[in-house]
Amino acid sequence: MDDVERLLGQLSLEEKVSLLAGQDFWSLPAIERIGLRSLVMSDGPIGVRGTGWAPDDPSVALPSPTALAAAWDVELAERAGRLLGLESRRKGVHVLLGPTVNMQRTPLNGRHFECYSEDPLLSGEIAAGFVRGVQGEGVGTTVKHLVGNDFETDRMEVDVRIPERALREIYLAPFERVVQEGGWGVMSAYNGVNGLPMASNGPLQQGVLKDEWGFDGVVVSDWRAARSTVDAALGGLDIAMPALENPWGGKLVAAVKSGQVAEEIIDDKVRRVLRLARRVGALGPIPANPDKYDGDAVAHEVAARSFVLVRNENYTLPLEAAALTKVAVIGALATDARVLGGGSAQVSPPHTISPLDGLARALSGVDVEYAIGADPRPFLPAAHGPQWSDTRVTVGSHSFTVNPAAVRWIGSLPGGLDPQDVESIVLEATFVPDVAGEHTFAVSGFGTFELRINGTLLYEGSLHPPGTGRADLLLSPREQRVTVELEAGVPAPVVLRQTLERGMAHSVATTLGHRPPSPDADGMIEEAVRLAAGSDVAVVVVGTTEQVESEGFDRRSLALPGRQDELVSRVAAANPRTVVVVNAGSPVLMPWADQVAAVLLTWFPGQEAGAALADVLLGVAEPGGRLPTTWPRREEDCPVLAIEPRDGVVAYDEGVFMGYRGWLRSGVAPLYAFGHGLGYTSWRYDEMAVNETEAVVTLTNTGARAGREVVQVYVGPSPVDPNRPERWLAGFENVEAHPGETVTVRIPLPPRVFEIWDGGWKRLPGEYRIIASRAVDAPQVTATLKI
Repeated sequence: MDDVERLLGQLSLEEKVSLLAGQDFWSLPAIERIGLRSLVMSDGPIGVRGTGWAPDDPSVALPSPTALAAAWDVELAERAGRLLGLESRRKGVHVLLGPTVNMQRTPLNGRHFECYSEDPLLSGEIAAGFVRGVQGEGVGTTVKHLVGNDFETDRMEVDVRIPERALREIYLAPFERVVQEGGWGVMSAYNGVNGLPMASNGPLQQGVLKDEWGFDGVVVSDWRAARSTVDAALGGLDIAMPALENPWGGKLVAAVKSGQVAEEIIDDKVRRVLRLARRVGALGPIPANPDKYDGDAVAHEVAARSFVLVRNENYTLPLEAAALTKVAVIGALATDARVLGGGSAQVSPPHTISPLDGLARALSGVDVEYAIGADPRPFLPAAHGPQWSDTRVTVGSHSFTVNPAAVRWIGSLPGGLDPQDVESIVLEATFVPDVAGEHTFAVSGFGTFELRINGTLLYEGSLHPPGTGRADLLLSPREQRVTVELEAGVPAPVVLRQTLERGMAHSVATTLGHRPPSPDADGMIEEAVRLAAGSDVAVVVVGTTEQVESEGFDRRSLALPGRQDELVSRVAAANPRTVVVVNAGSPVLMPWADQVAAVLLTWFPGQEAGAALADVLLGVAEPGGRLPTTWPRREEDCPVLAIEPRDGVVAYDEGVFMGYRGWLRSGVAPLYAFGHGLGYTSWRYDEMAVNETEAVVTLTNTGARAGREVVQVYVGPSPVDPNRPERWLAGFENVEAHPGETVTVRIPLPPRVFEIWDGGWKRLPGEYRIIASRAVDAPQVTATLKI
């Protein structure tokens, strides 16, 4: 009898059931007499928040998952995973809740940035590398959200109807790949699939995941997704989270005693929990402290490698620093960088390097000037900068400094305080204006607030109506603005007090915003145009806001918010050397793309954003990314766009023809195709040899710089079969070469490449075209293979 069976035999029914539900927001209970410590979980996947959101314990913030996929590098994904595994151990976390492998089916998905790709093979391989890295450090993962959580609208209740073939070939495929890799956990989704809520979906969670795939890990619910006692217990779920409104506990004990749930089913769940606890060090000897690690270096590398250069006319990039005298940096997001997406993926990084700061540091001998140009942010940015000194937060008996002036956590409180002991949060700072005039301050968050500046009460009240739900409070904050005249150089004390209901301090989100005196919207654009016209190059940073891309809601449009499109067009007309940096987690429309010299996509680039951007723009690093998703020229061209539940149902009627598969069938050319991306050198694809198990591609760096190329291999039937995509990604690999160097790369072709789902996996004989490409629409060499 192994250790798990021996321990299982020592537990009472009540103890067994206690291990299957959260004891609080983030953890399972300990049972000390068998040596089991509390098993702790934490949100990810771009950082490890820990059991709170405590700003006094910052977390490394890597670029968004879509950015990681844009690097098309499994080894890099593994390094990112190892970093977060070490960070998890430092924070006492046993299970990191990620990665997300839901498909980027529609670009309107508000949580698009947290998913890897629109292709199941790319998503699965990047996820497998990430999981291998995290688990290599003795920390568990939960690949999520099984399955069909590909949008946010009505996600708690909607039933997703996915045809069986598409379910197997597209949506389940990356989950299956992670299970093959040996993943220790899966998170089940809020939504239903084909008539059954996922937390109770026995055919998928028990039948496919556990019985067919042989998954030996745990299935944990998304938070509050488990809503039934018996159905969830019989439907393959192992852990229901969190403690709040949990359907198990005493109810599940009663269901076992009444015969509705067999105790053998409970035993199987507990075995899985104990197995996970043993794997992650919560059962048995306490693991050693983690080695030191350089989070900045990994965040910087992932960012630079993820940036996708989609346009570079007349070799505008890289810029030559020695040839520059004046550089214009334009855009609100150039100073207030959007480095991560909204919702559960948020962490508090130790620092954030903005594009302006990064370029100013790298171009120390160049005149780098800034203009806001256009501001798409509906909320004022958190107060930050050298004008703010000693921004201190006091929570009960605990205090700490913050920069910028934002406080947020879920779960554990800073300083280990008890929520029952906290009734207020006080943020105090001294602001020394560098310009005189009318300054605007803002309060956002939830609770009751008092804002005093220079001792004068300027705002008092609550931003939300009584009875607003906790999820809405967190995901849909509101803002109140006030204005005050201030003198330049004269210190102004600022005090923001937030009053909370007793016991409710486990969830907090508070921001003190600030905007100095500035021109109106027309004046800001005119100021930017004047600056651009007098500069050697104009770098315009545009993007989305947290109110556009976040967990909890979907996008209404792919257009950039505010007047950013107008800004780009006006600046491009004033300076032909205009470089546009797109700071967005998912596709946006770029009606000005053909007007500008260069376009660089930087996703949500993490804490090293500006430093990595400077390296890429100046040629210290090559933009290594390729598109993991298709970018449209017009919204109406997208093969799948609208998210419109009808009678509680969203039907995936396109079947397997989503993403680039749907674009190929439509015959419409996107603005930038899946796999597209430019580097700083050129490549010649010389030859390719193929067989049923691999493609061997030889290529030469024909440019003047060392560089990296992502070799993509696509497979399609010959002739084209109308019931199958024209071609699909079969494999990929990164290669590096010096100028004039020839390299050969071997790319495996998995058996599934030549199979379809038809009641089971069936190999389809016939003739196939094997295509080595730079993108799905850029074939380089082609071979024919008969299966």
